[in-house]
Amino acid sequence: MHRRRLSHPVRRLAALAGSAALALTLIPGTSQAAAQDPHRTAEPARAVLPANDGWGATGRGVSGGSAADGAHIYTVTTRSELATALEKGGDTPKIIRIKGTIDANTDTRGNPLSCDDYATDGYTLESYLKAYDPATWGHEMPSGPMEDARLASAANQAESVVLPVGSNTTIIGAGRDARLLGASLRVQGAHNVIIRNLTFEDAYDCFPQWDGTNEGEWNSEYDSVVLSGSTHVWVDHNTFTDGRRPDNRQPSYLGALYQQHDGLLDIVRGADLTTVTWNVFTQHSKSILIGNSDKAAATDHGKLRTTFHHNLFQDVGERVPRVRFGQVDVYNNHYRQQPGAAYHYGYSWGIGHESALVAEHNAFTLPAGTTPAGTIHRWNPGTSMTEARNHINGRPADLLTAYNDAHPDAPLGDDAGWTPSLRPRVDHPRSVPGLVNAHAGAGKLRR
Repeated sequence: MHRRRLSHPVRRLAALAGSAALALTLIPGTSQAAAQDPHRTAEPARAVLPANDGWGATGRGVSGGSAADGAHIYTVTTRSELATALEKGGDTPKIIRIKGTIDANTDTRGNPLSCDDYATDGYTLESYLKAYDPATWGHEMPSGPMEDARLASAANQAESVVLPVGSNTTIIGAGRDARLLGASLRVQGAHNVIIRNLTFEDAYDCFPQWDGTNEGEWNSEYDSVVLSGSTHVWVDHNTFTDGRRPDNRQPSYLGALYQQHDGLLDIVRGADLTTVTWNVFTQHSKSILIGNSDKAAATDHGKLRTTFHHNLFQDVGERVPRVRFGQVDVYNNHYRQQPGAAYHYGYSWGIGHESALVAEHNAFTLPAGTTPAGTIHRWNPGTSMTEARNHINGRPADLLTAYNDAHPDAPLGDDAGWTPSLRPRVDHPRSVPGLVNAHAGAGKLRR
């Protein structure tokens, strides 16, 4: 298979990472902005997405609430204050600073709410398990009074944990330790939104649904952040994790893991023009979904355009990302799996229906026994991706050829059908682990 090669010499620049000197190697053709520190800004809450920085920079770009006046700047410390700030002002630009830890599973007075507090209409897990045990219920989807009770109980929890985000909004962590616990930010039908400097931890579902078909599994709700039908969004310098409730500590019921987590970041239902930069995604199974159905062509065809760069994907199981339909640019990310990680590694790049993924200049740090072919998973025949100049454990690796050699009866094509142009800096894969590990995640913004 023909592989493209670099046509010019590689240039080298130096930058500081913390207090130590870190060598930066820049790919030829990068802009002058590559020599600037992307983490330093005079006022992070007023920051806008830099020009040329991924799909989000298309057209008007992403300014969020940077133009907010003094009356529309809020500092919040409780779930109730956050919900109120999100509701105020309509589409008027607003900045919401989150200080400390906000637990979404709390009432209006800040008192903690447990799963038992949300349960209604006679729902208990014990009764649910008894009602839909395959030995007596069979292998059909649940229905009837106990499933109705589960739905009603789930609706009660959703009122607390789902927090709608409107247009022209910047949500940013104040300081280095801002955290949203158990929350799901829902950016639905909104435009021009920035989410920065927050740790999203453990968006858990008290009431997963049992799916008894096939081998049986538990399905849950609540992504930490979901972009649905929204445009021009920038997600930057956040940390996403299951945190206090890792899957490997969960019990199994009806022969399957009691899965209380859904995704970390979902971009679905016609969402478009999103840039995702300098985040950490860690300790989670199915992390990022772009497009949620093969049958969604009416809403998703020509949409879901997303850029991921300089993110750390550490000890995650799969979907970083899984793509349907969208033209998705994935470059300069670090994929790190540690030996004995709690989350079994399945793959990194998921190639789905009509996807157009370009994956270049990324770095993988993988333990012994993880093959290059295992970094890619394909669902649909006739699909393609562009893959080039990626490294595994510090050495160049032709991941697409490795995948096709391992799957000769169902190969992937080698051309995604488009060429990314919105890249303000492209670092050499050898520099990516040091850069990303030093600077990605919440608490890493510097004045």
